[in-house]
Amino acid sequence: MRLPHFQTLALPGNSYSTASNLLDRVDGWRQEATRKLQQSQRGEKGQFLTPSSIASLMAGMFEFNCPDISLLDAGAGIGSLLAAVVCELCQRPNKPRSLHVTAYEIDLILIEYLKQTLELCSIECQRLGISFTCEVREIDFIQDSADMLQPNLFTQPVKREFTHAILNPPYAKIDAKSQARTLLRSIGLETSNLYAGFTFAAAHLLKPNGELVSITPRSFCNGLYFRDFRKVFLQIMALRQVHIFESRQLPFRDDAVLQETIIVRATKQIEQPDTVLITSSSSAGDDLVLSHQLPYTALINPQDSEQFIRILPDSVSQKVVEQMAQFTCTLEELGLTVSTGKVVDFRVRSDLRLKPENGTVPLIYPAHFSAGGVEYPTATRKPQALAVTEKTAALLVPNEHYVLSKRFSSKEEKKRIVAVVWDANKINSSRVGFENHLNYFHQQGRGLDLTLARGLAVYLNSSLVDAFFRLFNGHTQVNATDLRNLKYPTVEQLLLLGAQVGEIFPTQREIDRLVERQLLNATNPLENSPMTIKNRIDESLEILAALGFPKGQLNERSALTLLALLDLKPKEAWESAKSPLWGITPIMEFMEEEYSKKYAPNTRETVRRQTVHQFLDAGLIVVNPDSPERPVNSPKTAYQIEESALELLRTYESSDWDKNLRAYLVHFK
Repeated sequence: MRLPHFQTLALPGNSYSTASNLLDRVDGWRQEATRKLQQSQRGEKGQFLTPSSIASLMAGMFEFNCPDISLLDAGAGIGSLLAAVVCELCQRPNKPRSLHVTAYEIDLILIEYLKQTLELCSIECQRLGISFTCEVREIDFIQDSADMLQPNLFTQPVKREFTHAILNPPYAKIDAKSQARTLLRSIGLETSNLYAGFTFAAAHLLKPNGELVSITPRSFCNGLYFRDFRKVFLQIMALRQVHIFESRQLPFRDDAVLQETIIVRATKQIEQPDTVLITSSSSAGDDLVLSHQLPYTALINPQDSEQFIRILPDSVSQKVVEQMAQFTCTLEELGLTVSTGKVVDFRVRSDLRLKPENGTVPLIYPAHFSAGGVEYPTATRKPQALAVTEKTAALLVPNEHYVLSKRFSSKEEKKRIVAVVWDANKINSSRVGFENHLNYFHQQGRGLDLTLARGLAVYLNSSLVDAFFRLFNGHTQVNATDLRNLKYPTVEQLLLLGAQVGEIFPTQREIDRLVERQLLNATNPLENSPMTIKNRIDESLEILAALGFPKGQLNERSALTLLALLDLKPKEAWESAKSPLWGITPIMEFMEEEYSKKYAPNTRETVRRQTVHQFLDAGLIVVNPDSPERPVNSPKTAYQIEESALELLRTYESSDWDKNLRAYLVHFK
């Protein structure tokens, strides 16, 4: 059916002649609709409308190889994704003959906006000679798809099939006894979240070789809750591209969504491709896209019964996985166990004490973690002691040596796994309580050998383990299950590692050197070893933060640009930093050659616009010092680190760094 004409909402401007105008109008409606929706309702329904930058990124991932397109949008909202698809099609040289849209939406507020978006889409397609028809289905997508996929005597609907599907599905959880859970079970899926149900149902409604592009939380890639979804989805769909974001906040920042989201493109076929394109950017609007072709078997190991999806954004990540593959021991094989702290403070509120006193034992929180060990007592508002009563006795463990780790950390934190040694020799107590926000490693409820504990803490705190964990953990928790799923060195290797640790816990650089030499047998670590590269990028970010660059500049692109402008390779000391005259192309070539970061073509302007210009404004670099009269838009334009900044950065690893930094900042203020 064709959409009947009706009045559109008034927004500035009268022309629909360009695709960008269409997207601007729809994005304005998105912001208006978002203000109308109740915050609690949006959270309960998992209802987050798609910003135009994300919608354009998703639409651009389709191949669109057929002349007649039938497009499904399940949970269309105001139609942002549909508008982006229309804009994408209208800008491509080979335009389709026809486009038919089927949009599902049940929210009455959003439906009115959706219909107006579709009218604008119709106008744009008509302008460029594309036949456009659409249907808005104001019914529940899960119910309708279940009826189509499992018809019975009472429901015999015509099954719709689509060449393409684009989704930003609701992220809400579904109760085990809900109708949605029952309907999904009837079509072959057991899941606890609507987004998995929407994605699975949409995949089943695709024609053979049909394309699906969907933005969802990354959490489905691993873990028990989504195992069934992964298995059944990957039986009928082949992943072709995965896009990840460096920041959790930016994709849906208007809605304060902190989920780590990814975009996947998959085609409906049984045969798996040889490779999968892995792309990444700091945000949807960032044109600088890291691009990496990954073997399909590296993304999804055919021997893995869990069918974990292991997203490796670059060759450094592949090296991380290869190095971690050298460790094959499970905790059970080591004779170790990891558990969550037993003390839930609000359940024993009457037994909490602010400070140690007679009849109490230490109560340890993550706030007590300090430099690889525990500082107890410490300056904190948390209660630091627990009265020993009949109620609390079962929550305590013997005061012996353990390894403790934080249960909660975010992607933006410097370390995801933070482990410390609980040294029983430093506390005069027979028992101790570990609070519920930490995990503790033990041997059947008893402590560990101190040397073993130190070796285990060094391993867990290594940059290698941190990089590996970040690749596959898409949520903010470091659960005991996550730690059980890690592989570990042998007991002998951990003891050898621990024997290198004294009373003072090693620094991060010392930890990584120990792991490389003692566990990876690297007497002279390679220039581009994953840990060396990660640490150097982290150092560069630390410097940019110390220089006062805003949060938006504290990303990998900026860190690599600084390193390139210093011609500083991963293993070189900061004192050897140089000041070459380099253009944007040599900067990007340096990123790939020395740090294995290969960016997609045609992204040079992003480096210039979003990083180099900010470095210039801050006085960190200068432009064309060899030829000041050269126009800045010249292809020969070159940049160089400013002389006083170079002298400062050369002292980064010295004892004079803090003093020199203060003097530099005062001078430039």
